[in-house]
Amino acid sequence: MTSTTVHRDDLARDLIARTLEKVAAAVEYRESLHSAPCVSGEEEPAAAWIAERMPVPMERIADAGRIGLIGPSARPAIAIRSELDALPVTEATGASFASTNGAMHACGHDVHQAALIAVAQAAAECDLPYGLVPFLQPREEAYPSGALDIVKDGALDRLNVQAVIAAHVHPRIPVGSVATGKGPTNAAADEVAVVVTGRGGHGAYPHEAANPIPVLAHIVTGLNEVLRRVCSPMHPALLTVGLFEAGDAANVIPEHGRFAATLRTMNREERPRVHEAIREYVASQARAFGVTATVNITTGEPVLENDPDFVDFVDRRLVEAGMQVSEPMRSCGADDFSFYSERLPGVMAFVGVETEGTTSQPSLHSANFLPDTDAVRRVALALVSAYLGACDLLDSSAQ
Repeated sequence: MTSTTVHRDDLARDLIARTLEKVAAAVEYRESLHSAPCVSGEEEPAAAWIAERMPVPMERIADAGRIGLIGPSARPAIAIRSELDALPVTEATGASFASTNGAMHACGHDVHQAALIAVAQAAAECDLPYGLVPFLQPREEAYPSGALDIVKDGALDRLNVQAVIAAHVHPRIPVGSVATGKGPTNAAADEVAVVVTGRGGHGAYPHEAANPIPVLAHIVTGLNEVLRRVCSPMHPALLTVGLFEAGDAANVIPEHGRFAATLRTMNREERPRVHEAIREYVASQARAFGVTATVNITTGEPVLENDPDFVDFVDRRLVEAGMQVSEPMRSCGADDFSFYSERLPGVMAFVGVETEGTTSQPSLHSANFLPDTDAVRRVALALVSAYLGACDLLDSSAQ
C-alpha cells in the first residue's frame, strides 16, 4: 500500500464524515429549493440562493449559472455539476413543502442542488489533493442547452478541470443502490419537425386536391422502419411522435399539415446517418404523393457515455461508502451532461429513490414524483464517491 493510497483513504473517511454532518441542513435546503422552483431560463433566484450557501465565491457563467473552486488552484480539478431548472408542471404531491407557483422539481434537481451544497461545504473543511469545482447549470430541461453554453464559456478549461461528475435520482434504481455503467448510458436527443404542403379543397372532391394528411400518416408509420434499416438491432434507437396537426373541419381538405417527434439514438456513428435517411424518406414520400415537404432536425444532446476506467474507480469508492452498485443504467432518456463527458472523462451516477407512501412509483417528470428525504444523503455520498474516484483516476494518470 502506497502513502498516496493511505492518504486517499484518510481523505475518504474525513470527507464522508463531514458530508454526513451537513446532511440535516441540506435536507432543509432541499425543501426550500423544492418550494420555490425556477423554470428553464428563469433560474437566477435559485442560483443566487444556492450561491449564498456555498463556502467559496461563485462566478457567474452561462446567464444564471455559477461556478467556483474549492481547494488547490495550481493542480488539476474535478467538477461536479448540478442542474438549476425545474419543469412547467403543477405539483400534485401534497407535500408540506410543495411548490405553488405552477412549476415543479419533478426531476429531482432540488435533491441534486442540496446534495452539492453539502459536499461543497464538507470539501472546504478538508485538505483536498485536487480542486473541487462545484457548478450550477441552467437550462438542462430546455434548449438551448445550458451545458453547451458552459462548455463554450471555457470556465472548465480555465479552472483546469480534468474530470467531470454528476448524480441523478432515478426511481428505476433500487433505493440504496447507485448505477454507473461503462459506455453509453443515455441517448442522443434530437427533434424532428416535418411540414407537408399540398392543395386544399372540398372533402367530397379529393381528386381535385392534394391532401397532406395521408402523406403525414405514411411518413409517421414508416419512419420507424427507416430506423430499423439504418441502425444495428444492437443499438437502441426510437422516434416518438408527440405532435400531429392538420385541418380544422371534417369536410375540408387542408393545405398544410405537420408533425413533430423526438429522435433518440445510442450510437454516435449512426446518428448522422439516421438524420440523412429521414430527410430522404420524407422527400421520397412527398414526391410519390405529389406534395412538398420540409424537414427540420434540431440537434440536441450527444450520447452520454461514462468513461470505463473512471467507472471502475467510482464503483470501488461507492462500495467503500456503504452504497450498493446496481446493474448499469441504460436509458433512451437524455441529459446534456453529455456535452461535458464527450470532452472530458465523465461519470453520471444514477441514485435509486422512491416516492414514499405509494406502491405505484411515479416516474421522472410526473406531478407526483417526490424523492424520499434520505435521497439527499445518498446523492451526497454518490457525489463524494465520484470525487474520490476521480482523484484515483488522476493519480493513475500521473503515474
